Amino acid sequence: MKKNNLLKLLGIALIVAIVSTGVFYGLFVGKLTSSQGSGKTLVVAAHALKVGTQLQNTDLKTIPWPSDQVPAGFYGTIDQVTGNTVFDPIGEGEPVTASRLASSRSGGGAGVPAGMRAVSIHVTDSSGVLALLRGGQKVDAQVVVHEKDNSTEVRTVLEDLSVLSVQPQTEVSSQGATLPVVTLLAKPTEADILATADSGARVRLTLRNPLDDATRTRAPLSLDAVMRASGPALTSDGASAPGAPSRQTATLQKP
Repeated sequence: MKKNNLLKLLGIALIVAIVSTGVFYGLFVGKLTSSQGSGKTLVVAAHALKVGTQLQNTDLKTIPWPSDQVPAGFYGTIDQVTGNTVFDPIGEGEPVTASRLASSRSGGGAGVPAGMRAVSIHVTDSSGVLALLRGGQKVDAQVVVHEKDNSTEVRTVLEDLSVLSVQPQTEVSSQGATLPVVTLLAKPTEADILATADSGARVRLTLRNPLDDATRTRAPLSLDAVMRASGPALTSDGASAPGAPSRQTATLQKP
């Protein structure tokens, strides 16, 4: 009698163990398998990629990615990468990231779109503005020239330029002065203007509102014109407005 009861208990225990194992497998192992097979993929190099390689389908492959989202700067499908050029060498099996590719929008993470140039200039008399400057802000470039007759002229040569980077540490310019450096994004012709100004004159920067893209007439303004003209009536070309008295012609009226 006792043996029969023992056998019954052992049978019940075995059934409970089998059921528990099935429940565990269904609830936990099934979920683990589904999380590993989320369906997302990550693009990696099929073989070592050298600088200058224009990526083809055969240069790339995908590997499973367990997360539901691919990290920023990475790629999930091969067609997102095909046609780009390698900017920085990529080893076999390494993820292909935006910072290592030169696309039409950005030169390998350097922020230089196609058709544009990055140009560095030495900035003078702009320490207050430099303290406010950050990459992505907009500035105007002013050129200050001292003439042989000891006169001074200032002109805003370019407007609405984007700042790529700011180097507060000073370095020696071509004029022998120790000045901080700012790198700007410019069109090729604008880059030539900035390089010429940097080599033969003093360059100042003025900070713009990021939403302000207005431009104006950029005529030279001399110190002599500033001193002769009345402040409120001074026009963009440095001359006095019609009818505005200058410092030389204005007289005091007797009471």
